[in-house]
Amino acid sequence: LTAELFYVREGQINFYALNFEVPVPATIGELHFTWQSLTRKPLPYTLRVDIPTKQNAMHQPTFNISSEGYVPTEPQIWRVDLPCTRMAAAEVQVNISLNISTGSSSTLLHFRRKKICLKEAPRPAVRVDSVPHASTSADIFYAGAGCAGAALLIAAVAAAACRARARKLRRARSDEQDAHAFLPDSSCKSAASYTSYRRPTSIPAAAAEERARDLQQRIAELTIQRCRVRLRSVAMEGTFGRVYRGTYADEEAREQEVLVKTVAEHASQVQVSLLLQEGCMLYGLNHERVLSVLGVSIEDQTAPFLLYPWSGTWRNLKQFLLSCRGVTVGGAAGAAPPPPLTTQLVVRMALHALDGLAYLHSQHVLHKDVAARNCLVDENLRVMIADNALSRDLFPADYHCLGDNENRPIKWLALEALSKRQFSPAADVWALGVLLWELTTLAHQPYAEVDPFEVAAYLRDGYRFAVMAYCWAMSPDDRPTLQQLQIFLRDFHTQLTRFV
Repeated sequence: LTAELFYVREGQINFYALNFEVPVPATIGELHFTWQSLTRKPLPYTLRVDIPTKQNAMHQPTFNISSEGYVPTEPQIWRVDLPCTRMAAAEVQVNISLNISTGSSSTLLHFRRKKICLKEAPRPAVRVDSVPHASTSADIFYAGAGCAGAALLIAAVAAAACRARARKLRRARSDEQDAHAFLPDSSCKSAASYTSYRRPTSIPAAAAEERARDLQQRIAELTIQRCRVRLRSVAMEGTFGRVYRGTYADEEAREQEVLVKTVAEHASQVQVSLLLQEGCMLYGLNHERVLSVLGVSIEDQTAPFLLYPWSGTWRNLKQFLLSCRGVTVGGAAGAAPPPPLTTQLVVRMALHALDGLAYLHSQHVLHKDVAARNCLVDENLRVMIADNALSRDLFPADYHCLGDNENRPIKWLALEALSKRQFSPAADVWALGVLLWELTTLAHQPYAEVDPFEVAAYLRDGYRFAVMAYCWAMSPDDRPTLQQLQIFLRDFHTQLTRFV
């Protein structure tokens, strides 16, 4: 599979592409670019690469060209080296900045990459070929490249695209990569698909690397045409986030119901980028208790669409629980509240959420935001875990900023995640305990009387809700595993079914 992505086309910058962070697997150690100025004269440029200073997984990346100079009028290849130290396993954010001057103005573009470094991983062998060759056993990875341009100079565009092929690590042959960056003309196709990968903390780096490769192999599967999507009605709406009910028609004109997550025109680029990253978090996962993204549509100058499979009977779990105690939510004014939930039904719903979370952990994925707002429930009270894309906007009362410019679900976080930002399966178990509290209280706010700034001290002093105390043990090692919780809740549900 070969993919092409353009950051500038016909002088128009694709800001959505620029704000997307492209993962670079451990099998790729160099990025090769080909660039050319189409203005018949060289364009001055400055080039810079930045990485976090406090990390020991990667040496400072280097270019094989000078940091200042001119974009040539003939095709020229240049290279960025991404040297891992092999002393630690980590994901390193790499920011490449390209500034091109056009006389009266300048264009500054930032290209974001996430390089995966493995501990003691051998440096991959890289070969640049002028003619791509076929490989039936290769995993194709699109790494991406940079571009620059100005609207005042119609012919002056700079773009980049990378095509890389890396053979799987388990094979005995050397890894190979083909990468080409080039300047597109008006006949080039625009970019349409993106994906994202997030390695959860404390999940093995090798498993994360494998997942990144799998995502790249399936990247084209996410691409859909905007014309095949029809929006019918608004399901949820926030300050900038929108969730629509709609339909998607496949290539054979067969329609299926979908939920569409998107943002309004006034949304910032950071909000758009966050939608893409969090919306693709569960991509490629297949389980009856997990809702993963069906497709992504990104077109120039329009907000991205994230599509999810949906049935008309599904609704947000938090909104459902609120309606169970007569709280009017969204467009449900005047509707009769659902019938009362019995203990047996609550336990069964908890088991569904637990099964979905157990599957995520089996796939080396941490959710990091387990809550009723990030689940769906149907008319038969079957529960599915979903991603947290747009949740900060749709449920602002559940997120708080503690002076660090980051909205977090403070009252759902484990103590170590809250104070040290340490996430693990045990931290997800803690959040699951809060979800169980939401189920039993019909979505009352946890610790409603506690100021968000005081939650950490409150938990550190030992205060807990007794119902889920085991999930909220101070030490992560003292919390039950998901398997232990499954056994307990299934036994409890069996007893309820037998005697209640």
